[in-house]
Amino acid sequence: MFETPMTVVGRIVTDPRRRVVGDQEVISFRVASNSRRRTGEGDWEPGNTLFVTVNCWGKLVTGVGAALYKGAAVIAVGTVHTSEYEDREGVRRSSLDMRATAVGPDLARVIVRIEQPPQPRSADAADAESETESETEPEAGKATGQAPADRLVRSA
Repeated sequence: MFETPMTVVGRIVTDPRRRVVGDQEVISFRVASNSRRRTGEGDWEPGNTLFVTVNCWGKLVTGVGAALYKGAAVIAVGTVHTSEYEDREGVRRSSLDMRATAVGPDLARVIVRIEQPPQPRSADAADAESETESETEPEAGKATGQAPADRLVRSA
């Protein structure tokens, strides 16, 4: 099967739907990407709309399920293919489907705060860190009146 890479920028137009296929989870939603063009008078006029069904597998399921919703401005990257089917009236139709490799908010249209998931650590590293924190924490708090730097929330 030939895989065509594609990036689509648009808005989610359906509620993301989580389901299980075999033994894997997938989240699917439709994205509408609108084009506009400038007229001779300098005004903008609407162009065509491209609809793409985006399927998110693996680690994308968690992030997309927690952060994205109908109406969200997104950028999706993945490979696309067409699916052909017959509708209820027997008319042959096709749709464009994407297997996403990356999905995120369109930062040109929204403001977000990024949170890193907690990193798994070994028990020995956690014990050593907790001993160090208990020795240094009171000093760090008294000196600056703030929480220690390793406890501050960082955003990118």
